[in-house]
Amino acid sequence: MRVATPCDGNQIAAHFGHAPQFAIFDTDPDTSTIKGEQFLQSPPHEPGRLPKWLAEHGTNVILAGGMGMRAKELFEQNGITVVVGVGNMAPKEAVNAYLEGTLSSGTNLCDH
Repeated sequence: MRVATPCDGNQIAAHFGHAPQFAIFDTDPDTSTIKGEQFLQSPPHEPGRLPKWLAEHGTNVILAGGMGMRAKELFEQNGITVVVGVGNMAPKEAVNAYLEGTLSSGTNLCDH
């Protein structure tokens, strides 16, 4: 399973569409472990581009602070599970918590 997070520095970006890069983690959900990680520069911002781009990179899950409803729909159409409301934390920390079933998510931090 591949899990992606939008990054701004060493934290999950509050809004995925404005993140300068994405961390993509190869994981083993059976053992709740991260097998590898890579950081990719985000493509130029264009409506609808990021869900397709992340799907092309084999992403199965996106953990984000927030995103608009249309983006969420596009991720789901691309077979990507969306988790929003992920607080201010390091990407690897969020992915580990997601794999362990302890990730706290809350209100979508995006208002559009």
